[in-house]
Amino acid sequence: FEELCPVCGDKVSGYHYGLLTCESCKGFFKRTVQNKKVYSCVDNRSCQIDKSQRKRCPYCRFQKCLSVGMKLEAVRSDRMRGGRNKFGPMYKRDRALKQQAVRQAQA
Repeated sequence: FEELCPVCGDKVSGYHYGLLTCESCKGFFKRTVQNKKVYSCVDNRSCQIDKSQRKRCPYCRFQKCLSVGMKLEAVRSDRMRGGRNKFGPMYKRDRALKQQAVRQAQA
């Protein structure tokens, strides 16, 4: 069983900014926050975001990142690596709860 990115549906690579996402959405979210990018949607702010369309509308992609729970405060502004310190215990608890729910669903 393979987890899929809640933003675009690609393969998950690990915990990034509060939840399991793919490398592409991790990088997109980080660049958007660190570079204080402001996007606008050319459509009506309801673009389909999936693996093949994710680069088409950065506005809707960033909104989806936020709506699924990616955390702005988890992006390190100092560009240093290793931001797990503050969020580490939260990840472990979250993961344990998810695994517990999966086990209960299978029982």
